[in-house]
Amino acid sequence: MTIDKNILTKNKTNIIYGISLAFLLFFLKWLELRFIIFEHSYEIYIGLIAILFTALGIWLALKLSKPKIETVVIEKEIYIEKSENFVQNTALISKLELSKRELEVLELLAKGLTNQEIASRLFVSLSTVKAHNQNLFEKLDVKRRTQAIEKAKRLNLIA
Repeated sequence: MTIDKNILTKNKTNIIYGISLAFLLFFLKWLELRFIIFEHSYEIYIGLIAILFTALGIWLALKLSKPKIETVVIEKEIYIEKSENFVQNTALISKLELSKRELEVLELLAKGLTNQEIASRLFVSLSTVKAHNQNLFEKLDVKRRTQAIEKAKRLNLIA
């Protein structure tokens, strides 16, 4: 501690001189700032208004460019009651030009079988089952197996 007091007492004039120079510099910068504000107040106000209108324009552009309608796709399970007296819609089958094999594949899809299981059950290759699936999807105008099954049940193509 004696060393610290020694340093402070030896450099007392330097410390006071440094602090007074810092205050003087602060005072001069404050005066310079006041001079700039008073001398150039018109330009400062114009600049602030320009910044305000620029921010307002950006906000308004972002607000107006957002779409007003938001499309939300909701997928949910649909339960279709099986009726005892199912009648297959043969007129629609002929209209859609569905083959007997495609109907068999569609019924096996409805049972939840995979493509490999369908191929082994029908004694055909896997690529043949995939081709039948693609034909079914095109003819029923769907993109997924579940959509094809739901649409086929709704149209009374399968039970």
